[in-house]
Amino acid sequence: MYAAYFGVEENPFNLTPDQRYLFLSHHHTRALDHMLYGINERKGFIVISGGIGTGKTTLCRALLNQLDASTKTALVFNTSISDIELLETINQEFGIDTGSTRKTKKELTDILNEFLLENFRQGHNAVLVVDEAQNLSPLLLEQLRMLSNLETEKEKLIQIVLVGQPELMELLASPALRQLNERITVRYVLKPLDRGAVRNYVEHRLVVAGSRGNVRLTTGAFSAIYAYSRGNPRRINAVCDRALLIAYCKDEFTIGKKTIRRAIDDIQGDFKQYHTRSALFQSRLAPAAAVMLMAFIVANLGGWGFKEQLSGLFSAMGKVAAVQSKVFVHRPAEFKEAALIQKKPFVRKPIETRKKAGKLTLDQRTSLARLFRLFSVQDAQSNYATGEVYPGVFSFEGDPELYRMFLKPFRIRIRLEGVNEASYLLIRKVTTGGAIALDPDGKKRPVTDDFILAHWDGEMSWVYPYEHMSGKMTEGMSGLGVLKVQQMLQQIGYSVEPRGVYDTTTSEEVMRFQLNFGLKADGIVDTSTRALLYQMTG
Repeated sequence: MYAAYFGVEENPFNLTPDQRYLFLSHHHTRALDHMLYGINERKGFIVISGGIGTGKTTLCRALLNQLDASTKTALVFNTSISDIELLETINQEFGIDTGSTRKTKKELTDILNEFLLENFRQGHNAVLVVDEAQNLSPLLLEQLRMLSNLETEKEKLIQIVLVGQPELMELLASPALRQLNERITVRYVLKPLDRGAVRNYVEHRLVVAGSRGNVRLTTGAFSAIYAYSRGNPRRINAVCDRALLIAYCKDEFTIGKKTIRRAIDDIQGDFKQYHTRSALFQSRLAPAAAVMLMAFIVANLGGWGFKEQLSGLFSAMGKVAAVQSKVFVHRPAEFKEAALIQKKPFVRKPIETRKKAGKLTLDQRTSLARLFRLFSVQDAQSNYATGEVYPGVFSFEGDPELYRMFLKPFRIRIRLEGVNEASYLLIRKVTTGGAIALDPDGKKRPVTDDFILAHWDGEMSWVYPYEHMSGKMTEGMSGLGVLKVQQMLQQIGYSVEPRGVYDTTTSEEVMRFQLNFGLKADGIVDTSTRALLYQMTG
């Protein structure tokens, strides 16, 4: 509306990720350099993290335009999808024809692998950029890790760039994703603009929009913008857009501190009215707070074990710079005649001989007895449960790849040629590329991921500490059991606040966990949900 008045061709402060407006601050330049280095040097995984509104999506689009024609690219920006949908999206983004019929996960992976191999033979590189990666489930992140297994003797055939909010770093640091986290060799945290860069950023966007100096911001205006935005580009855009509108309505070409403050008030609302309501609310809340404080003191004196919940409840109450450019040199992938080492994920190799597998397997009775021997009731009672526990066996059927996220001992039912009775592989610990199993003599034996997947017979089981009189957890409940479930969800990367209250957010994250791992997605914590959380957390 005000573009013609100020002599610009378009709105310079739109919130859409238009790469023409990318301002390469010191931090943005380094982030882009990190991504290009990781891609050109075929480092496999690159992670870029930054707060909301710091320009990550715009940076992703700028990256794709920096790459030359010898690099095939795919961009995934919808991360709230299933594992099948993720593979379908990746293939579609790479321009791979998968046919008209719906494919299985294995078929989609094989098609992608063939494309990457042919792409490498032609001397090309391949890049997958995943925006909003903090929303990926642990299972999808594990699937991306398996896709990176396709490589030559020296180089990766696909480079995967994960871009997301700070929660992504917390998610990757969870024990369930330790194998993926260890593979990430290039990382960079995108920080907000400093005070001096804010002025350059605003003037940069005005120049790109076609300004010839018709609009001017005072030094005080820039100080007010920085004080409000703290260098966050999205906030800068919002307040500058509103300030230009106010100046247009007042028939002004110079924007001062007063106009910026008026713009901030318009964005945030009437602070006087808000603070009046807030003060009234706090005055009404004071008696309740006093009662809670007394309860907290009594709890401490009485030796109750509710400190964490009460402290959680207290927390809830309190609650013109020229357009910059840089030349990037892309080093074409050098074709090597060496044989390719193809580590295809999810592909079952032919069943190995009964003799070899028999050296590792146990019968049902022996495997069960030794599984219980590895379980400590005392540790389970002190570290997991809220009361008396009774160890029992919990069995689970799901994707075989799920075992890589397990942190406690478990057994896998396997199949052997010519053997009718059930055989079991007792896993002591999951390692990178496989696991440590206990053979019939009780000795530790390393087994590969290929061996486990080749003999998989669909069932995993482990000792689970059933609690006395434990029931289902639903929205609206509270207590130590709820608190522990929230802590476990948080540990593996789900966005919950451990307060001991089963709120709507907890219910939604429980449902997301259930959906990710093949459980009934109803948001109710039953035995299956608790047992899987127990197995995937320390």
